[in-house]
Amino acid sequence: MSSTTTAEAPPADPGPEKAIPPSGRRAVSRAEGWRRRGPLLPALIFMIVVTQIPFLVTVYYSTQSWNLVRPGSQEFNGLDNYVDVFSDSQFRTVALNTVLMIAGTVVISVILGLLLALLLDRKFFGRGIVRTLLITPFLVTPVAAALIWKTTMLDPVFGLVNFALQPFGVGEIDWISRFPLPAVMANLVWQWTPFMMLLILAGLQSMPRDIVEAARVDGAGALAIFRELTLPHLRRFIELGAVLGAIYLVNTFDAVYMMTAGGPGVASANLPYYIYQRAFLGFDIGQAAAMGVVTVVATIIVSTLALRLIFKSFTGNEEAA
Repeated sequence: MSSTTTAEAPPADPGPEKAIPPSGRRAVSRAEGWRRRGPLLPALIFMIVVTQIPFLVTVYYSTQSWNLVRPGSQEFNGLDNYVDVFSDSQFRTVALNTVLMIAGTVVISVILGLLLALLLDRKFFGRGIVRTLLITPFLVTPVAAALIWKTTMLDPVFGLVNFALQPFGVGEIDWISRFPLPAVMANLVWQWTPFMMLLILAGLQSMPRDIVEAARVDGAGALAIFRELTLPHLRRFIELGAVLGAIYLVNTFDAVYMMTAGGPGVASANLPYYIYQRAFLGFDIGQAAAMGVVTVVATIIVSTLALRLIFKSFTGNEEAA
C-alpha cells in the first residue's frame, strides 16, 4: 500500500497593507495627511488672522451701541442694530443701487467681451497689438481709471464724450451730476470688459475646430454655428466670468468715492461706500458693523450658490466629454 504525500505550499507573504495592523494604518494615513497639509498651515493661519478674526470683531461691534461722537456710550444692545439696518430706507436704496451696479456692469461687460472675443478669435493683421490695447484698461488702477473718466471722459466742458457727441447736437452735459450711477457703471464696464474678453477668448480657443468645420460642411451658417455650437460651449466660461466679476464688484469703493462720493444724496452710493459713510462720517460703529455683517453674509450665500452651479456645469461637461 503506497502512501501519497502532498507538498504543503509555503505560507503566502502578506502584503504591506495586511502586515500592518489597522491601528498602524490609521496612524500612517494621519501622518501622510499631515505631511501633505503641513505646507499649507502657514497660509491657513495667515488667512484666519487676516480675515476671520476681524470678521468676529465686526460681529461683536454689531451688537454694540457705540457712537464715537459720544464717548463712553458703548453698551450691548443685542440685535437692535440689525433691526435698524433693515428698517433704514436709505440702506434699501443703497442695496438696490449695488444690485443694479453689479448686474448692469456684468451684463454689459459680458456682451462687449463676447463681441470682442469673437473679433480677436479671427486672424487679421495687427491682432497682437489690438489685443494688447484692449487688455490695457484692466491693468489701470481703479483710482486712476475713476479720475480718467471723471476729468477726461465725462467733464461737461472738456470731456471727450461731449466732444464726440457734439456733431449729434449734444451740448455740454454734466454726465456725473445728471446720471451718477450710469457714469460709475461706464467706468466699471470699461475696466471689466477686458477680463470678460480674455475669459471668453480662452473658451473660444479651446473649442474643437473639427466640429465647426463639420457644421460648415453640412451647410450651417455663421449664425446657426454660433447659436448651436459656440454659445453652448462658452456658457460655462461666461457664467464663471459673471460670478467672479460680481464677487469683485461687490467691493467697489474707489470708483464711487472718486467720481460721485455717493451723491447726489445716495443716488450712486453702494454698500461699501454707505458703510464707510456710516462709520467714518457718521461715527456710528455699531450700525456700520451690522451693515458690514449683513453684506458679507448675503455675498457669501449668493456666491456659494452661484459657484456650486458653475462647478456642476464644469463637472457635468467633463463627464459628458
